[in-house]
Amino acid sequence: MTELPARRLLLVHAHPDDESINNGATMARYAAEGARVTLVTCTLGERGEVIPPELRQLTGPALGAHRRGELTAALRALGVTDARLLGGAGRYGDSGMMGTADNDDPDCFWQADVDEAAGHLAEVILEVRPQVLVTYDDNGGYGHPDHIQAHRVAMRAVELADERGHRVAKVYWNRVPRSVAEAAFARLRGELPVLPFDEGASVGDVPGVVDDERITTTVDGTAHAAAKAAAMRAHATQIEVAEPYFALSNALAQPLFTTEYYELVRGTGQRGETDLFAGVEEAA
Repeated sequence: MTELPARRLLLVHAHPDDESINNGATMARYAAEGARVTLVTCTLGERGEVIPPELRQLTGPALGAHRRGELTAALRALGVTDARLLGGAGRYGDSGMMGTADNDDPDCFWQADVDEAAGHLAEVILEVRPQVLVTYDDNGGYGHPDHIQAHRVAMRAVELADERGHRVAKVYWNRVPRSVAEAAFARLRGELPVLPFDEGASVGDVPGVVDDERITTTVDGTAHAAAKAAAMRAHATQIEVAEPYFALSNALAQPLFTTEYYELVRGTGQRGETDLFAGVEEAA
């Protein structure tokens, strides 16, 4: 049997681009340090809004195929080589925004049986045996149905894998401390006149913002800022980057964070951690 790397990190995301926005610096850092970084993406984002006018003809499966190529390029920039699509390519479709008719599509991820989808993810967990798993909170960070479902599937898969012999030592949710977000948006307001964006977003537009005391772990990825920005640029249908800011299809500028923040929700750790694997070796 092939020997596993000492550190193994699994991230569960809803669509291509979520990984780069939320965890790009973290993924690049741990990949550079020799950890096995595995990404599971639950849908291909077939219902995403396309930014470049020359690509707006892409919809449905054609957009999904294009975004899969963008994901490949993004992970290359991050140095990540292990990427999976939950249940295989096209198994679960993009569910669209909450409250739309797309949510009712029987093939969309929002309509998936959680135990079935979690079973697919549990198989990946049992194969790569991660000590650390990262996903969204129970609101998916900002209420998107695919993000909420990714949370449900990830948390259930951790339980299923535990029942089958592998315990994920630590589970984290993506977070941004409110003080950091507010300071970043204050800088953005001052710099907006020289940016290629007409308006700025607000703190409320950033997924996962919570009061500072909920943050347990801070990962400094500033050494990998260029990799994160390159990965986000690779998702050209969804993101426009003007470092240290970016905008989604709403064209509202927001900060590009290269220090990334987490809340430990399963496992043992201490507030103020700077390493997702803190204590893992000692507990192994």
